[in-house]
Amino acid sequence: MTPEQLSDVVRSAVAAAVERGVLSVAVPDEVVIERPKNPEHGDYATNVALRLAKAAGRPPREVAEVLAGELRGVEGVSAVDVAGPGFLNVTLAKDALGQIAVRVVAAGEAYGRTEVLAGQRLNLEFVSANPTGPVHIGGTRWAAVGDALGRLLTASGAQVTREYYFNDAGAQIDRFALSLMAAAHGRPVPEDGYAGDYIGEIAGQVVAAEPGVLLLPEADQQERFRVLGVDLMFAEIKRTLADFGVAFDVYFSERTLHETGALEKAVARLREQGHVFEADGAVWLRTTTFGDDKDRVLVKSDGETTYFAADCAYYLDKRERGFDKVVIMLGADHHGYIGRYKALVAALGDDPDVNLEILIGQLVNLVRDGEPLRMSKRAGTVVLLEDLVAAVGADAARYALARASVDQQIDLDLDLWSRQTNDNPVFYVQYAHARISSLLRGAADLGLPLGEAGDVDTAALAHQREGDLLRALGEFPRVVASAAELRAPHRVARYLEELAGTYHRFYDSCRVLPRGDEEATPVTTARLWLCAATATVLRNGLAVLGVSAPERM
Repeated sequence: MTPEQLSDVVRSAVAAAVERGVLSVAVPDEVVIERPKNPEHGDYATNVALRLAKAAGRPPREVAEVLAGELRGVEGVSAVDVAGPGFLNVTLAKDALGQIAVRVVAAGEAYGRTEVLAGQRLNLEFVSANPTGPVHIGGTRWAAVGDALGRLLTASGAQVTREYYFNDAGAQIDRFALSLMAAAHGRPVPEDGYAGDYIGEIAGQVVAAEPGVLLLPEADQQERFRVLGVDLMFAEIKRTLADFGVAFDVYFSERTLHETGALEKAVARLREQGHVFEADGAVWLRTTTFGDDKDRVLVKSDGETTYFAADCAYYLDKRERGFDKVVIMLGADHHGYIGRYKALVAALGDDPDVNLEILIGQLVNLVRDGEPLRMSKRAGTVVLLEDLVAAVGADAARYALARASVDQQIDLDLDLWSRQTNDNPVFYVQYAHARISSLLRGAADLGLPLGEAGDVDTAALAHQREGDLLRALGEFPRVVASAAELRAPHRVARYLEELAGTYHRFYDSCRVLPRGDEEATPVTTARLWLCAATATVLRNGLAVLGVSAPERM
């Protein structure tokens, strides 16, 4: 019996008490089930009696006693005790607890998936680096966390579209084109231009693609370097992200907003809402009405639209595509962006608390030999995604970046994350999976297959370490659901590390395979199912983080 199943059992007990007239309350939509800190208090605990006491007009312990009486007659429940001010401590029958292993193996890849976010259509935008350079370490963190979050939200029932917005219009693209031209001609980088070996590489590719480009008039040259340079740069960004295991459903070009009239449409919509005014020859949005610290320009006095106008048009486009909520992941330097974006959402007639969510991530510092790693050999000024992958590998990089809460600045020790030892968290988790895979291969070699689920004596899993492992496996669906709702992939990583430790302690205390001439017993089979279930959860958890689960290490 998993925590989710026990939650339903407790709800049914409340409903039964209400139907019999011994309790007068509304049956709760959800009953919280937790694992007691002290295992001697039972397998699970719930505070449902405390939550219902006020509505029932009775002391919490009295309500708890009523519910305990209902639960004691439920199949699979061994004991129910009332503790403290009214907590219910539930001990499951050994076979009921052991059934968790059977359920996990039977569910396979589906174990951990829920429908807690079913019906939500979410647009998840992350990375969105300008196509003027390779993906740097800040964007790499968002690639790892954003992709993991997309997987989490999908596993929790949401309909998720992963989107990359690339700013292929505006002044930074002009500077990029001029930088490529300068490199192609062997001239110094222009002021405010882009430097680094990659500029020379892309300039060379443009010239190779169009050998006569340097003979064109200056304006035509700039246009060709802009078009081809952006295409080549963005192709490299896509390739680098794909090598990192990150792909997007939509790559949205800012330029299309200019070409399709979306900007003018957005300004007109805001004007209709009564929030646009003109001053100093410019067109403004009165965002101070909605809590922003100052009003924002939409169209400058020279007639050029601003980035903020593009933001308005882009948000409107997402909503018109049918998304209930727009989720945007931004770096630490964008914190001031939140107020103005919430204001534009409100000005368009939406509720920022319902239709918008902005996640701000903190910085990543790379450390090697105790010293900060400050720049890339290729980019010259920043550390790149490819530098991190080259140093520790894609699995370790993804896991390390997703393991910390996004609002926490992290110092990533390259020496630690490249080690093949148990002090490397991703190795520790992956090794647990590989260890189980080896054990299951050994069992098959001995002619000990898992067999049919109905033949497993789950009551044989009576050792304390087995109970610890079963309860840990039962927690996985709730960990995934809470991590999705809280936008916290790091909770999955920390859970996996705890699960790996719980498995290693079980393995050290409970022999699984028979030795020598020993015969296999029902305990052998039950433990093999428990090992297979653990491997399934480790594999599913790593998959949520976009990390592989090797069978050999």
